[in-house]
Amino acid sequence: MGIFKKNPFGHYLIIKKWLIRFMGVLTHQRYKGFNKLEIEGSEVIRDLPETNVLFVSNHQTYFADVVAMLHVFNASLSGRENTIKNVGYLWNPKLNIYYVAAKETMSKSLLTKILAYAGSISIERTWRAGGKVVNRQVKMSDISNIGKALGDGWVITFPQGTTTPWKPLRKGTAFIIKNYKPVVVPVVIDGFRRSFDKKGLFIKKKGILQHLVIKEPLQIDYENESVEEIIEKLEYAIEQHPSFLKVIPEKELQAYEESHRERRWRPERD
Repeated sequence: MGIFKKNPFGHYLIIKKWLIRFMGVLTHQRYKGFNKLEIEGSEVIRDLPETNVLFVSNHQTYFADVVAMLHVFNASLSGRENTIKNVGYLWNPKLNIYYVAAKETMSKSLLTKILAYAGSISIERTWRAGGKVVNRQVKMSDISNIGKALGDGWVITFPQGTTTPWKPLRKGTAFIIKNYKPVVVPVVIDGFRRSFDKKGLFIKKKGILQHLVIKEPLQIDYENESVEEIIEKLEYAIEQHPSFLKVIPEKELQAYEESHRERRWRPERD
C-alpha cells in the first residue's frame, strides 16, 4: 500500500488504517471486557466478494453498532470464528468498509469527524434535520456516493434511519439494491441499547451480553421484485417487520425492549 494512496473519497488509507487500529484498541474492552459480544454467523464474512456487499441491520446506537461490526468483520477475515479475542486482527484491517450515517451527526464534533474519516458515507436525511421533521428530496450525490463505496468495497447501512425499533424501513435502501445489485447480508443486533448511551460513545451499564448475528445473503430478484417486496424481505431479515410485535401493546413496548433476550454476564479476564 503506497503511503499516499487514497480511497475514492480522497481519504488517505494510511491515516484510515491507523485510525481503525487506534479506535479499535480503544473500544475493544466494550465488547470483550466491560461487556461481552456474543457472535453468530461470522463464517459468512469470509465467503463474501471483495466489493459490492451491502450489510443491512437494525439500529440501536449511533456508533457502537458500527464499531462492533468492524471488530467482527476484521476478526473473521483474520481467521477467527465468532470471536474477537486477541485484538491483533486490527493490525491489518480491511480498509474498504464504509457505513452510511447522517451528515449532521458526523460533523458535530472532532470525534465524529474522526469517525467519519474512518469510513462514513455522510448523507443528508430527507425526513429529519436539526431535530425537526422535514420533507425533502433525496440528493442524487448521496446515492452516487453509496454506489461509489459499493464499487470499492463493503457498505453497512441501517435502513430504518433511527435507533427506535420497529420503525418502517426507508425505501431508498431498496432503490440502491435494485440499482447496484449488491450482495445483501442481514445483520441483527441486540443488547447495545442497554449497554451504551444513545450515541454509543459511553457505557451505560456493565455486564450486559450483547448479541450480533450475521445471516446468509438474501436471495433477491433485482429485476422483478418490487421496492415494496424488497423492503418487506429486509424487514423480516433484520427482524423489524411489524409482525414481530404482534400482541405487544404500545404501553408495554419499553418493558419488552428491556427484557427481550437480556442475559446478565459477569466479566472475566481473557
